[in-house]
Amino acid sequence: MAMTTFDKRKDAYENKFAHDEALRFKAEARRNKLLGLWAAELLGKSGEDADSYAREVVRSDFEEPGDEDVFRKIRADFDAAGIDQSDHQLRRTMDDLMEEAIRQVENEG
Repeated sequence: MAMTTFDKRKDAYENKFAHDEALRFKAEARRNKLLGLWAAELLGKSGEDADSYAREVVRSDFEEPGDEDVFRKIRADFDAAGIDQSDHQLRRTMDDLMEEAIRQVENEG
């Protein structure tokens, strides 16, 4: 049975949606790694400690949908260490690093 134009459009839309979702997932994971490395530096971590912390930040994003789980982790770590970053500064950095992560993921493709 031949595919109709509608079927082809539907398949193309579904493929684009799946592709966009995969890119979004990659970009969020990349942003979380970049964010973890940024936060690690402020927390005085370097080398393997910084990499390990960045992996913790990436894993924290699997607690719930959205960015609040990542935000809460870093906020709590900053508060515990006495790091002076406002919620606004932290969220702005998250946004800036998301833009950078999107650029990096798009350039890989």
